[in-house]
Amino acid sequence: MSVLETIHGLLSLAVENGASDVHMKSNKPAYLRLSGRLELVEMDPITPDEVREFIEQTVPAEFYDLWVKNRQVDYSYSAPNVGRFRVNGFLQRGLPSIVMRHVSDHPPTFADLNIDGGTLAQLCSEKNGIVLLCGATGSGKSSTLAAMMNHINHSYDRHIVTLEDPIEYTYTDVKSIINQREIGIDCPSFAQGMRSVLRQDPDVILVGEMRDRDTFETALQASETGHLVFATLHASNAQQAVQRLFEFFPEERKQSLQRQLAGALRATITQKLLPAMEGGGRMPVTEAFVLDALGRKTIQEGTFEKIEAVIEASEDNGSKTFNQDLFRLVKAGVISKEDAINHSPNPRQLEMNLKGIFLSSGGIVG
Repeated sequence: MSVLETIHGLLSLAVENGASDVHMKSNKPAYLRLSGRLELVEMDPITPDEVREFIEQTVPAEFYDLWVKNRQVDYSYSAPNVGRFRVNGFLQRGLPSIVMRHVSDHPPTFADLNIDGGTLAQLCSEKNGIVLLCGATGSGKSSTLAAMMNHINHSYDRHIVTLEDPIEYTYTDVKSIINQREIGIDCPSFAQGMRSVLRQDPDVILVGEMRDRDTFETALQASETGHLVFATLHASNAQQAVQRLFEFFPEERKQSLQRQLAGALRATITQKLLPAMEGGGRMPVTEAFVLDALGRKTIQEGTFEKIEAVIEASEDNGSKTFNQDLFRLVKAGVISKEDAINHSPNPRQLEMNLKGIFLSSGGIVG
């Protein structure tokens, strides 16, 4: 059996069992990530030559030199009659390893992801501004972002341009026109892709990741000239997300940037995935910081430590803290109390809330 046949069989097993990721480490059997847990596959160890051969046979020609030079590479791969995967190949202790994430050919809906789409749909209707999807690796940011693009595609006549590394979900035009550009194949970098996208008459721009100052500055410019920009950012909550944006800039720029961001930012949506109580799988838990006058004032004044209190006091506009969403999901019987408390940013407060004790936030937000 060839290397491709062996690995395609493994990928078929992963898809049939609903695995999110496949891990292949030289001289070890493969592992599947099922409902957030790593499960060993009963198979012979995969040799270093097999791992290396798979990468060299499947990596796009445009990325082969990157693999040889940098000893790591990201690309997308379609296994015939199995599905599409995002591939990360890398060396560890001099031996090749691969992690592959299964990506559906069909972008999800909010219902598919068990997400309350009210606030997200509201953000999709905005004409301009920046919406940030935040969270750790594997928190479901990309899937939620895909569901938002899917919603726009089925609801509005828009021109959507995406910049992705690599392309994960693929879209079929419905009401919108969608052009998907892959970094390294269709354009050299996020920053250069962002600079050229403004000449492509977009209504909506999706940036796979806000990685650097140039990309963020161009996103700000786009949002201020009538475009709606969606991007992902590695951050654990709204306060950290906002502060991370300022890390791109020198101190002397921060005051003017506070005014710019206060006007441009529409929301940060931060997500975690927790084990569901029934049926396996994982349930998204969300913090939503939807900016209104109070949120804009907080950013403009640079009082970022007040953001959580602002969120807590702004449920009427669709904002919610992690604890508010954890409370809702525990009461609905969707996640366990133990998991909720273990993943809460403020477990003591959540325990009190679950006992029916709530402290007024009056006076906290100025």
